[in-house]
Amino acid sequence: MAQGKLKIKSKLPPNVKNKKHVQKGKAVTQRANCPIKPKKQKQQETHKLKQIVTKSVNKSVEEEMRSRAYEGQRQLSKAQEAVATYHKEMSSSKT
Repeated sequence: MAQGKLKIKSKLPPNVKNKKHVQKGKAVTQRANCPIKPKKQKQQETHKLKQIVTKSVNKSVEEEMRSRAYEGQRQLSKAQEAVATYHKEMSSSKT
């Protein structure tokens, strides 16, 4: 069983006006002459830069490793070998 009276919503007197709800503007106002770039675009640029750096580092490391592996050896094509032997023969015949 309910004890006490039920609460009834009271009505305002007719001479009191209701408050008008004022809408708030955006938290960040954007100027037409200075638009704000989206964050995703900046992240994509940094990602591209990181990829370029890693590619260049990997390429230089690979070149260094190859130069160390083939330090005593030279891998020449058949045409390059033919030119090298020709120049050796020409230099030895002149002396």
